Amino acid sequence: MESLRHPAARHAGAIYKYTWEPGAKVMVPTSAEHHGDGPEISDLVSCLRFAPGDGRIWFDSERMNLIHVTTLGAMRDTLIDKVGEDTARGLITRMGYASGVRDAALARKVRQNGSFRDAFLVGPQLHTLHGMVAVQPVHLEWNTEESSFYGEWIWSWSCDAEHHLAHFGVSDRPTCWLQLGYATGFTSAFTGCRVIYREVQCRAMGHPHCRIVGRQLEAWDPEEIAAELRALQPETFANRPGTRSAIPVGMAIDDPLVDVVGASQSFVSTCHMLQKVARTSATVLFLGETGVGKSLFARTLHQISNRADKPFVAVNCAAIPEGLVEAELFGVEKGAYTDAGQSRPGRFERANHGTLFLDEVGTLSPTAQAKLLRVLQERELERVGGTATVKIDVRIVAATNEDLSQAVKDGRFREDLLYRLNIFPVYLMPLRDRREDIPLLMDHLARQFCRVHGKHVSGFTNAAIDALHQYDYPGNIRELENLIERAVILVDDGLPIDIDHLFVGEDHLASVLLKIDAMGALHSGTGGARADTLIENLLRIPYDDLEEGLITEAMRRAAGNASQAARLLGLKRSQVTYRLKQMGRGEMP
Repeated sequence: MESLRHPAARHAGAIYKYTWEPGAKVMVPTSAEHHGDGPEISDLVSCLRFAPGDGRIWFDSERMNLIHVTTLGAMRDTLIDKVGEDTARGLITRMGYASGVRDAALARKVRQNGSFRDAFLVGPQLHTLHGMVAVQPVHLEWNTEESSFYGEWIWSWSCDAEHHLAHFGVSDRPTCWLQLGYATGFTSAFTGCRVIYREVQCRAMGHPHCRIVGRQLEAWDPEEIAAELRALQPETFANRPGTRSAIPVGMAIDDPLVDVVGASQSFVSTCHMLQKVARTSATVLFLGETGVGKSLFARTLHQISNRADKPFVAVNCAAIPEGLVEAELFGVEKGAYTDAGQSRPGRFERANHGTLFLDEVGTLSPTAQAKLLRVLQERELERVGGTATVKIDVRIVAATNEDLSQAVKDGRFREDLLYRLNIFPVYLMPLRDRREDIPLLMDHLARQFCRVHGKHVSGFTNAAIDALHQYDYPGNIRELENLIERAVILVDDGLPIDIDHLFVGEDHLASVLLKIDAMGALHSGTGGARADTLIENLLRIPYDDLEEGLITEAMRRAAGNASQAARLLGLKRSQVTYRLKQMGRGEMP
């Protein structure tokens, strides 16, 4: 049954349930011959564009490559040989996951006015169009009220399985890592809840075909999907599958088990860099826009380091008044100044043998920078008003959203202090440039804020998922946290988060999404294309190809009538016929 159309699933109780006959296909011919087992794929085929003159292939707004399957197989074999099977599986699975997340956004765009089934089938259809595997649907069920998902699919001619059989013979375990990651990423991003697929049969193991089963994370026995979850972890401290959730940026953290969450390539790279530097005592400098998670990664670095059982002390340099910087950082002796009624240690002493996190270090005054530099060089300090020298053993982790190199040129930051801090820089990408992280963050944050506020929500509506995937997040992860926390507070228990729970105010909401109407005009509305994305996509297409494509499509819709096509394009009939002659074509008889 299908109780709601895809874009209108805006309240609890939407249940989508489909069972296919044996042998059903998700790929339906683009011709008029259509037997009802799935949507036609002409809309997907039309997204594929070749620009042979400049060596580019586009699928919608994504640049693609044609690559030999044997090349992929050789890469897989080399990875296994160089880094081991478990690590290779993780790399390949996460590569598939990222591809699936991107295709989920495309699915919501190309079939935004279709049924849930038709929109969801974009994933299996694209998977087949990619040439990776032939997908046969078995069962699909999605209950939005309970965030309950079940999907079962049969794969034929899996390139992973066929390669393994040809080169290594029968395997004792499933081998379709790339395809499994794709299915997990697509479904998680499309539904807004964390769905895990497991390959229960594999052609490489001697089965007649591959079969996968997907359920939401909580529905699985953890032991059943242990291998699948490990493959989605770039490091052991990231994306842990327990019931805990990520702690938002800025919240106090006393529990030593803080999770970082993500799936994008930049997130994976950051996790690898943290793992490399964690066991050393090197100074680490986190760079990036405000709200990208610098303080969270700083805490994570401490927790996976050799100093994990020692203090972690954080100080926001921007919040310390100029006259109190020295006392706050280095401590003060009794009677050093009027209000110093007793001696007290500074942040450096409190962090001794542990980690000191200097947030917004770029805001320190020149005087404070000079005093900080001396302590970093000498590894000793004197309290304000004191005479004794205190030796310190502190790992320094700093963070800033400023360009410190430019600040040095402007005379606002000491060059020698920058050298001391910039030993191991880690740049955190803004959230708008790592959208593959959004599905995991949505699920994690919703669960956490439900626990914090004693609420229960059943997930996200399609409109909310679309908005969260398309929004540009000027405030990055901190803004996403605020949006979801507000939504959890506003939504009634048992209902899914909708777009009006996320964004408050018509002006702000109108800036989030734009829609293209039948005449090509842009106006606000859910489920439409953003203007900047539309323009960027158009600029990727050579002008002659764009013009020819528009005229060809207008003539098709007008059944070959040039006058009708001219009206669709807003041109004169003579302009259309002139261009048709240039293209070597005329009106259809």
